[in-house]
Amino acid sequence: MSKFEKLQLKLLSGNADNNFSFDDLRNILFHFNFIERTTGGNHRIFYREGIEEIINIQPNGNKAKPYQVKQVRLIILKYKLMSDGK
Repeated sequence: MSKFEKLQLKLLSGNADNNFSFDDLRNILFHFNFIERTTGGNHRIFYREGIEEIINIQPNGNKAKPYQVKQVRLIILKYKLMSDGK
């Protein structure tokens, strides 16, 4: 199992929302071809053609905020953005 597959399983399991790295969450979004735009502060806006939702994330230290991890998980499931890690 690849590193990305393990990371994706961690996200989809929902068991680690409180302990999910901000960089890992960004890498998942990049893997699924989301485009990142930064705002004036530490907010990151992600969007992708064909996806209605706009994802706004910001770090909480070096961790992602749990509700934002859940938001990303729900979008991945809604749009069936599953990956085999390749």
